[in-house]
Amino acid sequence: MTEKVRVRFAPSPTGGLHIGGLRTALFNYLFAKKHGGDFILRIEDTDQTRFVDGAEEYIEEALNWAGIPYDEGPNKAGDFGPYRQSERKDSYAAYVNTLVEKGAAYYAFDTPESLDFHRTDHESKGKTFIYNAHNRLKLDNSLSLSKEETASKIEAGTPYVVRFKTPENTSITTSDIIRGSVSFKTDTLDDKVLFKSDGMPTYHLANVVDDHLMEISHVIRGEEWLPSLALHIQLYQAFGWEAPKFAHLPLIMKPTGKGKLSKRDGEKGGFPVFPLAWLNSDRI
Repeated sequence: MTEKVRVRFAPSPTGGLHIGGLRTALFNYLFAKKHGGDFILRIEDTDQTRFVDGAEEYIEEALNWAGIPYDEGPNKAGDFGPYRQSERKDSYAAYVNTLVEKGAAYYAFDTPESLDFHRTDHESKGKTFIYNAHNRLKLDNSLSLSKEETASKIEAGTPYVVRFKTPENTSITTSDIIRGSVSFKTDTLDDKVLFKSDGMPTYHLANVVDDHLMEISHVIRGEEWLPSLALHIQLYQAFGWEAPKFAHLPLIMKPTGKGKLSKRDGEKGGFPVFPLAWLNSDRI
């Protein structure tokens, strides 16, 4: 392997570290050490509404307890910090503006009430509401409005989000180290929100931007993120960046074999799903 291997474990501080997350960290750590690379801890805390006091400290304590030390992270400075996304938030706006200027993203002014109406209306007809090329020109956004109307709304302080403009009738094919070739049809994808009305990026934008800026070579994560791969690949293409290699790990399943093992399953079954005792179990 000729390139410098750099991998990251990027948990959100929303509660105790699930044993599945610890396993993901271990895979990243072992892969980095096998190839003489770096293992980075990045705290993805852009969703402040779900932030739990003590969770970040617990994550670090759990990694140290398991013998999985990181090379760069919040308390171990490297050349690619800061390592908390909340401390990087000022940089994301410039990147989302680049996508808007390129025509790869657009402003959307739809209210929560309006979107709820469309979802309910579709459900009543036995359909699923997907915000994409099928209907975006009928909704309240900068694609359906004139430049003057869009500028007027922004100037007036009308709340908006920025959505990715998913292309029509396109197949996205990429490679996963574990699964091989994977394909997605864009007509089944929605125009994901990249930038929220509170001025914070969503996971999708921040994740891709930070992985690029931190020169992450391999993204090793759970397969629950596989449906997001199509968007992430498209974001790399829209920015003109080379994407890292991806590997989506199988999940740890419930004892019944049906569904992902959850933190609540441990409480019900009487077995641990946290590497260390997590006393705030009412907040998971």
